[in-house]
Amino acid sequence: MIAAAGVDESSLHYRGWRVVLACFLMAFFMFGFGLYGQGVYLAELQRVHGWPGTLVSAASTCSFLLTSVLVIFTDDLLARIGLRSLILCGLSALGASTVLLALMQTPWQLYLAYALMSVGWTGMGTVVIATVLNSWFDRRRGLALSLAYNGATCGGIVLVPLLLSLTGSIGFRSAMLAATMAMVVLVLPVVVFFIGWPTQMSAAAGGRSSSGVARKTLLANAAFWTMVLPIAIALLAQMGFIIHQVTFLEPLIGRASAGLAVTIMAAMAVAGRLSLGLFVDRLDPRLACAASMTSQAAALFVLLQSTSPTVLLASCAVYGFSIGNMITFPPLIIQREIGAAAFAAAMGLGTSISGIVSAFGPGIVGLARSFTGNYTSAFAMCVVLDLVAAGIVLWRPGRSGQTTREGVSAG
Repeated sequence: MIAAAGVDESSLHYRGWRVVLACFLMAFFMFGFGLYGQGVYLAELQRVHGWPGTLVSAASTCSFLLTSVLVIFTDDLLARIGLRSLILCGLSALGASTVLLALMQTPWQLYLAYALMSVGWTGMGTVVIATVLNSWFDRRRGLALSLAYNGATCGGIVLVPLLLSLTGSIGFRSAMLAATMAMVVLVLPVVVFFIGWPTQMSAAAGGRSSSGVARKTLLANAAFWTMVLPIAIALLAQMGFIIHQVTFLEPLIGRASAGLAVTIMAAMAVAGRLSLGLFVDRLDPRLACAASMTSQAAALFVLLQSTSPTVLLASCAVYGFSIGNMITFPPLIIQREIGAAAFAAAMGLGTSISGIVSAFGPGIVGLARSFTGNYTSAFAMCVVLDLVAAGIVLWRPGRSGQTTREGVSAG
């Protein structure tokens, strides 16, 4: 809950909106460099050093798996070093990672850079963003999360083309160093001056008390699993489709139109987050989550039935409308059903589980395509996964959320 009851969260003078701006910039650069930019690194490191794609891809996979382990301990780090210090550590690690990517000469440096990127995710990723915004907002929590998480999508839309453009004009090394400097100049001041907990809120209210007890209690809590498992399953299907989208569409509508489909999907992800943010605080987050998963299943089903460019692009637009919301729903469900006392622990553990499961999405879709020779069975499997996820997230197992709150308090 927020620190002071009765504050006007709709007012632009409310300090929480400055915290949202800081979180938007954190997500912009973290996702821009740490997720969407990895395609740029793959191409450039192969071109400059001649390293095989498997080497770079393996480093990327190791980074995502390491991130999934580190985020479990976000609440412990918040308690030990504090919010602002954790974010500054994440910013320093991400900056060191991108500088090393620009200057590296040997493969071991590549793995060090990606390990540093994992530390960056721990300090500037979705768990920290959700935890701090959860402490500042109550009635407008969904809108605040949607606005902040839109930084992630904007990072892909803006930063990646900018890196490609700069690489073409001044080279990869200079492009990475310039973008890193821009990140530090933009993010450092807002973190130092804007980020913090509400004044009257104790450390425990930020969701950082009894971390070990909280995690053990969560693992035995049915309400937690009926939130985590469907999100993980939906993200597995989502990652599988996103990675294989261009390969599927290019033979049907050509490379240019396939690229347009990606752009439309990303733009609709921004629109979907903004639209959801305006209304989600008045909705049941589980129902809204199930609706989003069902809409993705419907879009994929239509995609498999048509070869019309218009229908295919429209299906990608519908699919994209729900993409960004898959990381918006978990903090809303956690706050409502599990509570503030275990919030950071639940976010860290849930994000870890979802990250590990979804990492297999592209590989599973690729294997299905290899066995069948086309994407029909692979994407049909994604449709089924989305529908199964939608069914699970609607299951409300008793009052287990209350049990979690009591267990954490007792610890």
